[in-house]
Amino acid sequence: MIPRRVLSRHLPRPTCSLSARRFLSATVQNAQAPMPESPAARPHAIDPRWLTMMKRRIGRCMMFGLKPAQIDEGGQILQQLARDWRELLAGSEGFLTDEKRRGLFRHNVVWGEQDIMIILTYFQGHVNNVTYVRYAETARVNWTRNIGIHIDPEHRKEWLNMVSSTGIGLILRSMKIDYKFPMKSPDKITVYQKLVHDPTSPLSPQSAFQLHVMILSEARQRPAARCHEENVIYDYQKNQKASQFPPFILKQFKTIWDLQEKSKSEWQQRILDIESRVRTLEVESWDRADAVEDTGSAKQ
Repeated sequence: MIPRRVLSRHLPRPTCSLSARRFLSATVQNAQAPMPESPAARPHAIDPRWLTMMKRRIGRCMMFGLKPAQIDEGGQILQQLARDWRELLAGSEGFLTDEKRRGLFRHNVVWGEQDIMIILTYFQGHVNNVTYVRYAETARVNWTRNIGIHIDPEHRKEWLNMVSSTGIGLILRSMKIDYKFPMKSPDKITVYQKLVHDPTSPLSPQSAFQLHVMILSEARQRPAARCHEENVIYDYQKNQKASQFPPFILKQFKTIWDLQEKSKSEWQQRILDIESRVRTLEVESWDRADAVEDTGSAKQ
């Protein structure tokens, strides 16, 4: 059992009041709705500050005092958030987060990638906008190579050639970036990709595909940027766009799409389970008629 005073020191103090009858957050209810396929539509549903909100809600429960079993429950939820935060944020949107499929993992953000502005005696700045493009492109190359090395070794050579100009390769046709906050050094980033469209759909392009990219800040534990890429399959031997996906690509894309849908379902359910557990703690602590805040040594 974790002592209440020890556990509470690791919890951020809430900065805003909660409604006396708060139910499951609207952000997680929205996560149950199907993701839109249109590139112009919002491709995600969970609030980027969801982790912070969960910690604050547990912190508020601690302020009103919890029984030993409830303290254990709060500690277990916090441990799950600390362990699975990437999967909860990215996996619930369909991104595949395992080590064989992620594009970058805890990649260092270095000082030289920042635009530096000197204001009075303080150095202020943020990661240069172009750097996010480089993060996304490096992650896409790794994503492609990882498929050949770890997932489809039978076609390893073909997958590795896709980032060169010797046969069937990839050409980036366009990229759109949404910047979420000014990221600064020191930090680390983790980058995930996911297919936007079902490759088996008759409406999907036969020789091009779109990727959503999430660039996660490890320091802030939320997306620093999101990208939308359009990629074309190009035949360098014929010097023209390929008429359709080679069979080895189409097969892997079908598998990736199915895994994305499974990931989305599993991690959205885990979010709902966490919301339910936190809500139970709230009902058993501050959100009851006789609730009194625990003021510790100041209590008379």
